[in-house]
Amino acid sequence: MSSPGGVVPVPVYGGVRATHWLGRLVDVRPGEVPALAWSWAYIFSILAAYYVLRPIRDQMGIAGGLENLPWLFTGTLVGMLALNVPFAWLVKTLPRARFVPLTYRFFAANILLFAAALYLAGPEGDVWIGRAFFIWLSIFNLFVVSVFWATIVDVFSTEQGKRLFGFIAAGATLGAIAGSATTAILARDVPTWVLLVGAAVLLEVAVFSMRGLARLSDRLHQRPVAGDAGPADAIGGSAFAGITRTFRSPYLLNIGLFLLLFSVTSTFLYFEQAGIAKKSFPDRGAQTAFFATVDLLVNGLTLGVQFFLTGRIVRRIGVGPSLALLPAASILGFAALAVSPTITAIVVFQVLRRAGNFAIARPIREVLFTVVPREDRYKAKNFLDTVVYRTGDQIGAWSFAGIAALGLGSTAVAVTAVPLSIAWLVNSLWLGRRQEARQRESEAQAEASSP
Repeated sequence: MSSPGGVVPVPVYGGVRATHWLGRLVDVRPGEVPALAWSWAYIFSILAAYYVLRPIRDQMGIAGGLENLPWLFTGTLVGMLALNVPFAWLVKTLPRARFVPLTYRFFAANILLFAAALYLAGPEGDVWIGRAFFIWLSIFNLFVVSVFWATIVDVFSTEQGKRLFGFIAAGATLGAIAGSATTAILARDVPTWVLLVGAAVLLEVAVFSMRGLARLSDRLHQRPVAGDAGPADAIGGSAFAGITRTFRSPYLLNIGLFLLLFSVTSTFLYFEQAGIAKKSFPDRGAQTAFFATVDLLVNGLTLGVQFFLTGRIVRRIGVGPSLALLPAASILGFAALAVSPTITAIVVFQVLRRAGNFAIARPIREVLFTVVPREDRYKAKNFLDTVVYRTGDQIGAWSFAGIAALGLGSTAVAVTAVPLSIAWLVNSLWLGRRQEARQRESEAQAEASSP
């Protein structure tokens, strides 16, 4: 039986003392503590692995030629399309406890292959391995994080998501800090292939943590949408459902628009930062260390917001206005860059924008998927998080190249991004209203069906 307000009580199986301690940072209930801990270990391992690899990717992208970056983004989109349908087939055919570990171990095997290639290749092969690695890692990071959040959305309810997703995302930030620090410290002295092997081991830790979370998922109440399969069952449906269901749903299409606009504007900033790094740091090790340092700044700021502000912000102003904070900041940031396109302005804006995404926009965006069927949480969400996101990269990369070809500089890029950010802000507010309407409908249906 539901409690007033439509919140279903969770059975108590965690420690009261741990709940009291965590309650100073986040509104956690006693029955949620073990699942929260496994979620932290899960995302910590994934992000630590990615951030060990990310500065290596950025350095390899520069080494292959800044002018070739748009082609690398094109290769990334092709790779996303190639992997999306096989992943959807796994979701269709296997239960969550099997297709999630298979996905992570596939990527871990890829990392070990790259490590072996770098160990065996001579200087002539480094550039081509680097280009392949750039494309692969740009696929990897979206896939593994998307699968994580799909699992989390499948385990926690909407009400729990509003309270806990920001705090869970702090585990991601700690993993990112650990990975960034590892690479920043070791990049000049440790062979790259050794760092890759360490990242593969971290993915196996993620598999172990996911299984720990899965064992607890039945104890956390999650209202099923009518017709949904249970967590232990294969989801079924079509391998192409992620695509078809997205284009049939205005709600999912607008989530796609949110991702598209975010990705386009992020790519503008990424290219600006890459160009500045190449001019300022001619040494490859110094470039890698620079990217790792920027990541550390981003993650340090993100962590403070996630611990103390994210949950409070969404409870105070709601989902839509919380999502709108990032595009609002982007309007101001790009306007500032149009007036003063300096290296300091770009780095400060990049740090603040990425921190705002990781601390607020990303965890709140995942709340949007708590009101859709399980099939959409894995298939449509993966399509949106990977293919649609990388389509935005394509638009941003080639638009940037086109603006440069016309002889226009950073000011023109910033001016172009301002109206895009305004459209993004309107889209965010619409999504917030629709999420809340869907949540009310779901709660009303659950109340009507209660004995």
